[in-house]
Amino acid sequence: MTATEHRELVERTSEGAQEMFPRHQEGGVEVLRELGAVLRLSEADAAELSTSDAEHADNQDPGDQDPAEDDTTIINMGPQHPSTHGVLRLMLELSGEQVLRTKPIMGYLHTGMEKTGETLTFLQGPTNTTRMDYASPLFSELVFSLATEALLGVEVPPRAQWIRMLATEVNRVSSHLLFMATNGMDLGAVSMMLYGWREREETLRFLERLTGLRMNHNYIRPGGVACDLHDGWEDDLAHLLAVIPPRLEEYDTLLTAQPIWRERLQGVGVITTEEALALGATGPILRSTGYAWDLRRAMPYLHYDDVDFDVVVGSYGDCFDRYAIRMAEIRESIRILHQIIDKMPKGDYRVQDKKVTPPPRARIDESMEALIHHFKIFTEGFKVPEGEVYVAVESPRGELGCYLVSDGSSKPYRLHIRGPSFVNLQTLPHMMRGGLIADAVAVISSVDPIMGEVDR
Repeated sequence: MTATEHRELVERTSEGAQEMFPRHQEGGVEVLRELGAVLRLSEADAAELSTSDAEHADNQDPGDQDPAEDDTTIINMGPQHPSTHGVLRLMLELSGEQVLRTKPIMGYLHTGMEKTGETLTFLQGPTNTTRMDYASPLFSELVFSLATEALLGVEVPPRAQWIRMLATEVNRVSSHLLFMATNGMDLGAVSMMLYGWREREETLRFLERLTGLRMNHNYIRPGGVACDLHDGWEDDLAHLLAVIPPRLEEYDTLLTAQPIWRERLQGVGVITTEEALALGATGPILRSTGYAWDLRRAMPYLHYDDVDFDVVVGSYGDCFDRYAIRMAEIRESIRILHQIIDKMPKGDYRVQDKKVTPPPRARIDESMEALIHHFKIFTEGFKVPEGEVYVAVESPRGELGCYLVSDGSSKPYRLHIRGPSFVNLQTLPHMMRGGLIADAVAVISSVDPIMGEVDR
């Protein structure tokens, strides 16, 4: 093959921006991607830094500098599930077993949920948003409902707010148990996958009794929740809260105190507070650096200011801290749930506003007016006053935000979700640089991304 034919072949098969190119072709742009957001560099400054780094490297000991491009390999990792936690693809530049550069590539799932949400009524919205983060769907329903209620100017009854807290905290436990299971499997602790899945099943069983579905519940809706707490919910929840703590002790024995587990996680995927803040990282990633930022405490919503719990932080910003934080947050959620059982008020589980709330099911069989009202609510929806709003909640992965614009109709003019998984993925190049390829999956796992939320 001639040089011209080779060049034409490369051009035909090039993936453009989806591809990682050698450093000499990308120059300052590549440095900007990995350092610019943290150091607040312009592209020109990044290019200058790249040049100065190269000059500095010439004067370094050969063992301390990046190898020449002839000695590196650019490989493709993913998309494969579950090791990349869904359809996440990474381009890696390696020097032997060492990772020099990482480029996350998204878009293989791309559901178009935000545009879909603009074709659905506000009442139908939760059926769409609940599918974005399928590991913790109730949080997506909650943030969309809170944004809609802010535009409507309605106040949700106290009982509905406490029910929402109950549902989302059980869902937080469920999500973190799923992390425990997959994190263990990613690092070779296969038995942890079985145990984590076993306990998660208990939480899903409770949520199924509460909402009617194991996942994608459509339970939290604008104005309140779909239905009241089921009979015997206190006993069901008490049973769940009694089952999980002893199992967490087993996890500590199996993992936390295990020398191999610590070797695989301690000092791996380190990120500083300054880097995490500059990159917009939230949730366990930010808290692992020692920065105590939790929206339930910093910007309380629902009735989180009426319950006692601790914001768990780490010290080193590594994979072990992120694992330990999630383990501790399960215990904190259990602590919150015990308080919710004691403080659950009586009253309505949704707003008693005919413009927003459909009539009770029994009334539909008795009243033609109620039947018409029900039909119009579910076919046409309710109109929301013009305006825009941004509301955020603390999901298991960090700040989950909803930006909602209404033009006065029954459908959103604009819907945008600030998915924490999407933002947190840009920490990967920083956490993986200089590490081993064997640690790449450990770092990805510590981010705990949900690709439905990334490619929404």
